Amino acid sequence: MDYNDTANVTETYKPYYERPETYIVPLLFALIFIIGVVGNGTLVTVFVRHKAMRNVPNTYILSLALADLLVIITCVPFTSIVYTVESWPWGATVCRLSEAAKDVSIGVSVFTLTALSADRYFAIVDPLRKLHATGGSKRATRLTVATAIGIWILAAALATPAYFGSYLRAFVVNPTTQFLVCYPYPQEWGESYARTMVLIRFLVYYSVPLAVIALFYVLMARHLVLSTQNVPGEMQGTQRQMRARRKVALTVLAFVLVFAVCFLPSHVFLMWFYYCPTAQDDYNMWWHSLRIVGFCFSFLNSCVNPIALYCTSGIFRKHFNRYLLCRSSPVHGQRGSLSLSTSRRLHSSRKTNISMVPRTTSVGRDSSIRLLNNGSNL
Repeated sequence: MDYNDTANVTETYKPYYERPETYIVPLLFALIFIIGVVGNGTLVTVFVRHKAMRNVPNTYILSLALADLLVIITCVPFTSIVYTVESWPWGATVCRLSEAAKDVSIGVSVFTLTALSADRYFAIVDPLRKLHATGGSKRATRLTVATAIGIWILAAALATPAYFGSYLRAFVVNPTTQFLVCYPYPQEWGESYARTMVLIRFLVYYSVPLAVIALFYVLMARHLVLSTQNVPGEMQGTQRQMRARRKVALTVLAFVLVFAVCFLPSHVFLMWFYYCPTAQDDYNMWWHSLRIVGFCFSFLNSCVNPIALYCTSGIFRKHFNRYLLCRSSPVHGQRGSLSLSTSRRLHSSRKTNISMVPRTTSVGRDSSIRLLNNGSNL
């Protein structure tokens, strides 16, 4: 855990069995574990068993699912007892592994979301671009796989300080009470190391990627609005395109908001605690509650993506119902739907090559919607 040194030794120590979080946090983490394993496991199963789902944008979604499974399996079972028992019971090795795995998962998640936002932006602005993920070319596939692998390597490199630096630190509450916590900031690395790492993590894992993601989504929304306004109102299908574009914009905005909300409380608390000179004296029940909320929300993010995809993606919803709810839908119908989508894109492409300029612009925009839907339907 990143901020176990927040125990205010000036206050009367309250045993864990008298604290509500002792009982609430493990129950919440049990739900996170079950939902995360089932949801992300189903995502991986769908990608492995169905070739039609192995398009390039879904490669990023698969990477997100694997990162979520990593933190759920390697961290959630161990860190769920942080607020249940007074001392870390798993030893130094598990401490280092769990801290490193958590950083790898966070890094993969935020960098993959950034790459996916760029992919979605170009899917709308330039849907016929050869190197774009939805272009279907082998070069695009290799580029996306290489990007995903590079993201994992980068995340692993950024997690090395957490692995080598994490250790069991002893905190003395009073002459009769002492406990050990898994702490990622070794004292021998300098007094400013913890503050520096907190700031770097805020910039690298949150604020900078979120700013880039927001920029892509703002530009994407602007393009959707302008392209919709430029389409003649009497054209057939204009209203359908407007609704589809509005739905896509709201969907991608929802993913950004979920990520931002899940990690905001933790970063707010850490920045306040390590940079406010009076944090130790000002630490009270409100900050303690924010600390717990941030701790839980950061792990809650690992099980939200499958739920969001279930709500927004009809194809993934069908697969999810088939594997978990025993409500199988005709496989032939699903393939027909995918084939029809492909056929329409090819037909649109042919029209683009033989039509006049105004007609080409219309078809290009229509292809944008189809490509984006194909990329987001998991």
